[in-house]
Amino acid sequence: MSNNPRTNEANPFLSGPILPSLLRFAFPLMLSLLLQAFYGGVDLAVVGQFSPTESVSAVATGSQIMQVITSVITGLTMGVTVLLGKAIGARDMKYAGAVVSSQIKLFSAVALILTAVMLLFAPQISILLNVPDAALDETVRYVRICSAGILFITAYNGISGIFRGMGNSRSPFLFVLIACLVNVVLDLLFVGVFGMNASGAALATIAAQAVSVVFSVCYMHRHPLPFSILEQWRGENRNMGKILQIGFPIALQDFLCNLSFLIITAIINTLGVVASAGVGISEKLFVFLSIVPMSFMSALSSFVAQNMGAGNAKRASQSLFLAQRISLMFGIIMFFLTFFGGEFLASFFDNDPEVLQAAAQYLKGNSFEYPMIAITFCFLGYFNGREHTTFVMIQGLLSSFLIRIPLSYLFSRLPETGLFRISLAVPASAFCSLVFCILYFIWLRRKDIRLPGRALQEP
Repeated sequence: MSNNPRTNEANPFLSGPILPSLLRFAFPLMLSLLLQAFYGGVDLAVVGQFSPTESVSAVATGSQIMQVITSVITGLTMGVTVLLGKAIGARDMKYAGAVVSSQIKLFSAVALILTAVMLLFAPQISILLNVPDAALDETVRYVRICSAGILFITAYNGISGIFRGMGNSRSPFLFVLIACLVNVVLDLLFVGVFGMNASGAALATIAAQAVSVVFSVCYMHRHPLPFSILEQWRGENRNMGKILQIGFPIALQDFLCNLSFLIITAIINTLGVVASAGVGISEKLFVFLSIVPMSFMSALSSFVAQNMGAGNAKRASQSLFLAQRISLMFGIIMFFLTFFGGEFLASFFDNDPEVLQAAAQYLKGNSFEYPMIAITFCFLGYFNGREHTTFVMIQGLLSSFLIRIPLSYLFSRLPETGLFRISLAVPASAFCSLVFCILYFIWLRRKDIRLPGRALQEP
């Protein structure tokens, strides 16, 4: 007999009106992403108010390096979310427990490897990114301190992925809220009071992550999962392969996508500390400005996975179209906000007029991408939920390494170039991703029509 709490009651993911249940799931994700963006942005904001520009550059570049590492973990987490979502949709609690037990083993090994690599090679990575000499030592310290907390980053994302796969987005919001509050207090203490600059921001980050993980473990002890992990612990580990099969393409795509932005950062770092700080602020703002499409991407991954597991392929497609309409409205608003109000947005992170002007130039060029990613991110969530993660990886690699990086380098070498011109490579890349997704969706729908039973047996 299943111990799924939804066995005896309707699962809103699988029946009833789509939009209310999708929004109820997506809204806590939006709040979580907002807090995560605030969590990452508060480091830069506090350092920008209490420390010199060199420290701002160190945190801006160092946090992007750590974002690359985080993207690998969150990509692998998608494999857990999708497999667990399908198990919940099919009401197979034994398989759900097996997936989570395999996740714990796999993620523990990944965390140890990433920690060792980052601690050893932080100086070499910083040098490769052309970090300005004035900010180099601080950047290396920031990266090494944050890398010591990779185990906490892995644990937090792994636990949040479990709850999202179950259709619960409220608990991950609670976990990140705890981390955010701790991080703000410690940032003000370490940077504002003790004057520890970038190192203080890094210490605040890992301490907040550790507190969040401890809280989430206690929370699960008080609110047990609807399946057993220990019963499946000594079982076969083939689910590790399935997690990697789904999650690795996403992890690789996210890693290389973030790597492409690091390469662009390296290109811009050659223009000096002001340009480095301005672009770093712009990248922090991106997380805030893209919260709606990013939350729908995550929500659709779980929503679609559960419906595919339950055999509701039509309902999965309908959820995509509804999410895209809402996301596009916000994308248009973000376009106007970044095109006309870049300096105002950047003022939340710094008060140096030169840095604010540099950030505004970069944001103005980036503004054209927001209506496009509003559609694209929803497509990607839908493809993830249907386990078409290989396509998600391929389109990301093509748009990043064939469009974004070459154009950024080309524009940076033009006479009297500026950050606005260099930033135009980003919307050009976003346009290519949108075209790829539209074409793939059309192909997928035609294939579903020809083979109607195939959509329920993917991949």
